[in-house]
Amino acid sequence: MPLTLYHVDWCPDCLVVRRKLDELGLNYHAVVVPDARRLRTQVYHVSGQYYVPVLQDGDVVLTETADILAYLEQHYGAARSDGEAKRFPSQARTIPEGPDGDDEYPSCRIH
Repeated sequence: MPLTLYHVDWCPDCLVVRRKLDELGLNYHAVVVPDARRLRTQVYHVSGQYYVPVLQDGDVVLTETADILAYLEQHYGAARSDGEAKRFPSQARTIPEGPDGDDEYPSCRIH
């Protein structure tokens, strides 16, 4: 299964991940999701949360930008001496109960 990146075009963290994928010369399936988090059902189905970027590599699902970058470097960057890639667990967040004030200002993640 190819790499799949769930993202929005305007998200700075998503851009960093896309640049890393390009830097490593990796082919990936890009899935642009809605700006409003509560409409990102594809993202929730894969990761159990609504924030992007989310990277799926087979059974591995990564939800934090730093984890995604480290995983890509360790798994697809320079050859690892032990031949193993570090696996990161999904860091799923809770399901929103409904719209909240933050939905007026779509963001890729909460800081």
